[in-house]
Amino acid sequence: MSAVVTGAGAGIGAATARELARRGHAVAVTDIDLDAARVVASELDGLAVELDVTSAASIEAAVERIGSELGPVEVWVSNAGISTMHPFLEVPEGDFDAAMTVNAKGVFLCGQAAARHMIASGTEGSIVNVASMAGKRGGVPFLSHYVASKFAVVGMTQAMAYELAPHGIRVNAVCPGYVATAMQQRELAWEAELRNMTPEEVRDLYVADTPLGRLETPEDVARAIAFLAGRDAEFVTGEAIAVNGGAFMD
Repeated sequence: MSAVVTGAGAGIGAATARELARRGHAVAVTDIDLDAARVVASELDGLAVELDVTSAASIEAAVERIGSELGPVEVWVSNAGISTMHPFLEVPEGDFDAAMTVNAKGVFLCGQAAARHMIASGTEGSIVNVASMAGKRGGVPFLSHYVASKFAVVGMTQAMAYELAPHGIRVNAVCPGYVATAMQQRELAWEAELRNMTPEEVRDLYVADTPLGRLETPEDVARAIAFLAGRDAEFVTGEAIAVNGGAFMD
């Protein structure tokens, strides 16, 4: 049985690929950047596959190859995502469309392909979608289009879980907080400019918003994903689990 992680060339995706490999999965490291995927896969004795989550044809080709080379897919992690930052009144239409296409449509297309494969192979598998704390609460500055895409992921996760449960397929989401990744480094610079602050001052705001008192690591998220993918969570489905150190607590 194999595990697939999208957007696994860096950040949360790479950490998740490593964690799933550590737990005994044969891992397909997929990314639109094949060179980045190859670097991570080489660490794991895994399979690097080019995959564009916005293309059904690309996803289907990847699933076919992975099933042939690593065996039936038991775990699918839809992690690939993008972000930009703008005040709501200044969000370009193209940025809104891109966020919805990659972050929401990508989860939709990958979920369809993964579930079809699991059903065809008779696999009672697990799909984990990477949402965001911005998918549970919209009061996040400069990210209205990203918020919309991640709320879509949370709702889709619930809908997928309901319809796929009769096939023994569980579907859950994780909602990370302020994760120290290359994406966050870009966001720190963008938000600092928008707030007329330094990136270090913005980072301090993130830490102050987090009761556990530090920025989240990709490994924090990866362990939660691996839990949801594994047997310890075999009666958990349709959940959007906050993994954010207490940030944005209701």
